[in-house]
Amino acid sequence: MAIQVGDKAPDFELKDNHGATVRLSDFHGRKNVVLLFYPFAFTGVCTGELCEVRDNLPRFADRDTQVLAVSNDSIHTLRVFGEQEGLEYPLLSDFWPHGNVSRAYGVFDEDKGCAVRGTFIIDREGVVRWTVVNGLPDARDLNAYVAALDTL
Repeated sequence: MAIQVGDKAPDFELKDNHGATVRLSDFHGRKNVVLLFYPFAFTGVCTGELCEVRDNLPRFADRDTQVLAVSNDSIHTLRVFGEQEGLEYPLLSDFWPHGNVSRAYGVFDEDKGCAVRGTFIIDREGVVRWTVVNGLPDARDLNAYVAALDTL
């Protein structure tokens, strides 16, 4: 079961597409976080969603919010994907141990071996304030989670 609104967001430590370590707790007291889980780099729906975020980054920055995107791809795959698509926000690798963070958030599909499309808005205190989980083929509505940020 996915993490619910009001739950403390599980902290994690993952490498980004440049090999830097990113911890959720690094943003506590500083920024809200939009945590996006997605199945795989280079796939149609994922690329579309992440490019839409790229094209709307000022909407997040204006709301003092950090976007973190998590997949079960390796950091090497994410590096090439990020460069190819011009993604300038952290792409985090939940590759090894495979899917540990995705499992902690309840969005890992054991049969497919990847995360489903889970979105979690986490406030500065580390509490989940909004969430939506979509199946693999179902794109998320960026406007829905931007609107949710406005309620913080």
